[in-house]
Amino acid sequence: MSMQTKTAPMPKVFETTLEINLPALKHNFEVLKAKLNTDTLFLAVVKAFAYGSDAGVVSNYLQQLGVDYFAVAYVAEGVALRKAGVKKPILVLHPLVKNLGLAIEHCLEPSIYSLKLLQEFEGIAKNQNQNNYPIHIKFNTGLNRLGFEPEELDLVLESLKGASSLKVKSVFSHLAASEDFEEQEFTLDQIKRYESLSKTLIDGLRYPVIRHLCNTSGVLNYPEAHFDMVRCGIGLYGFGNSEKETKNLIPVACLKSIISQIHHIKKGASVGYNRAFKSTSDIETATLPVGHADGIGRHFGNGVGFVMIHGKKAPIVGNVCMDMIMVDVTNIDCEEGDEVVIFGAEHSAEIAATAANTISYELITSISQRVKRKIVHK
Repeated sequence: MSMQTKTAPMPKVFETTLEINLPALKHNFEVLKAKLNTDTLFLAVVKAFAYGSDAGVVSNYLQQLGVDYFAVAYVAEGVALRKAGVKKPILVLHPLVKNLGLAIEHCLEPSIYSLKLLQEFEGIAKNQNQNNYPIHIKFNTGLNRLGFEPEELDLVLESLKGASSLKVKSVFSHLAASEDFEEQEFTLDQIKRYESLSKTLIDGLRYPVIRHLCNTSGVLNYPEAHFDMVRCGIGLYGFGNSEKETKNLIPVACLKSIISQIHHIKKGASVGYNRAFKSTSDIETATLPVGHADGIGRHFGNGVGFVMIHGKKAPIVGNVCMDMIMVDVTNIDCEEGDEVVIFGAEHSAEIAATAANTISYELITSISQRVKRKIVHK
């Protein structure tokens, strides 16, 4: 490594920072929106801090762009959005009985996926003198995670007919493998089951109900199943679940850090905990202020993962520490304070995740809240 003064550009960050690119978010929204009929509603999934970014900022920006609906996993996430100024309807995908009263207090719309939950929420809504409070009925069509079983349809209708405190806003289900064309037959069967169940429910209710089934991959691969509304999560953040579709999208999040210190490692010396790395030659390593407490799991260690420094790959050396990683910079002209890209537009989270045998969802949603967020407006 040369110690001469370099003419490299000044670093844009001075600490570990997750940059959130709003123009990229707008681009992705417009790409996905263009796949829909003009009258199809768009629901933005912003659970898990908007896939690891900043739910308040992202949701308010999407609200300005014209998103029709939002979805979160839990009631607390919906409450946070209301406090951040989000006015559009918010669907809570996995409400728990304990928080149903809080949902009403903040005008959050629960997904009702079991008879027990339906009975509990009806009782709470009735006690609070609610009339036609919006709920969303979820059917299990093959994912086997949450949802009423098809054979419970008659019981659902019977329960709803006497529940004046509630009104069904939508009926939905979730595709299990819409990104996998090897499972196309299964997905088509799911679509057929959902279409039948939703039609029977709506016919029984005798009033209009929004139908929605597609996630991002469903939007891209099954246009015949868009129905009245679609739910987009990962696509908004720049990933299309296929190389072809991802090329049309831009990653919203870019995780950067800096070089804290450079070490000259002699042949035979070790690096990091448990001496997991022992050098077979003289090398140079850079220590970065980011670790598994920030979302870079231990499975990225020992050469599995890498970062980019001045456009060159620097493999992770040894075990990932709680607050630090060490990378090999032997053949990279760099110095302390230089900027490091852990993942971003050119070195995507999908590439980084694949190297560690995981998925982009896990990596981007794992970024700790202690990591500074920086909003990029242009």
